[in-house]
Amino acid sequence: MPRRERRWVVRAILARRLWVPVISLVLGQGLLFAGVIDPAANLSACKKSWPSCDRSRLTPAEEGEVAAAERAQNAWRCRNGSSPCDLTKLSEPEANALALAQHDRNMSLCRYGIASCDLSRLTASEAREVATADRRRQIEGCKNGNEPCQVSALTAAEDAEIGSSLRARVVTDCKSGLSACDYTRLTPAEAREVAHEERERNVWNCSNGWEGCDRSRLNVRDAAGVDAALHARNFSECQEGREGCDYALLSRAEAARLAAAERKRNYDACLSRHGYCDRSRLTPSEAAAIPSAADGSER
Repeated sequence: MPRRERRWVVRAILARRLWVPVISLVLGQGLLFAGVIDPAANLSACKKSWPSCDRSRLTPAEEGEVAAAERAQNAWRCRNGSSPCDLTKLSEPEANALALAQHDRNMSLCRYGIASCDLSRLTASEAREVATADRRRQIEGCKNGNEPCQVSALTAAEDAEIGSSLRARVVTDCKSGLSACDYTRLTPAEAREVAHEERERNVWNCSNGWEGCDRSRLNVRDAAGVDAALHARNFSECQEGREGCDYALLSRAEAARLAAAERKRNYDACLSRHGYCDRSRLTPSEAAAIPSAADGSER
């Protein structure tokens, strides 16, 4: 065998002999670690009641920690109405805290008229408080126009309060242009207020080009104000180059102002080589001041 080939064979044999112990060591450690459970991870799993928990590997101290965690979890579930809840495992302070939380929660449900309220668990003073809150809630419903309004034995003050609120709602509905408006229920003074609000709203809608504009209801003064507002907005649209611009509505002076501004913008763009440049719109003196080198944005 040539000397060069013998050298390569020797190197291959030596390399194989060196790697065999290394591979064996790595595989052995992997198998060793695979059979070992991390005590900290096992303790955490037991505290969280996970299926991977192996209680047989817990130390006495860890068993105490797990028991404390389970008691805390049980107390939390009981206080929040979750399952499973084992009341027999609660300590006296935990049981008292649970009873207090349940009482307060029931009182809150009753105070806000929630169906799951248990009135039989209220004290006499709490029942009176709940009855007062319930009556107040019903009166507010009547004031808001809820149907049917069922409040028995209204006092004169409550009746007046509800009547005043309902009248105010009628006026507000009419002033706001709502379909619920009933003009027949307005007093002459209220009708004048509503007519003023309707006029102002119509002027505003027309001035902004919105739906709901009725130009036939504009008087001479309002119509002039609306036209001025529309004209000013159109000029602004044209200045900004927006789609809403209608050049036909511009006056000669406005058209001249826009043309001058556009001519200056075009010249500046050509001079700085930044932005859209149309050389055909330059005056001879302006064109002479512009470098002759071509630019992709020019034409």
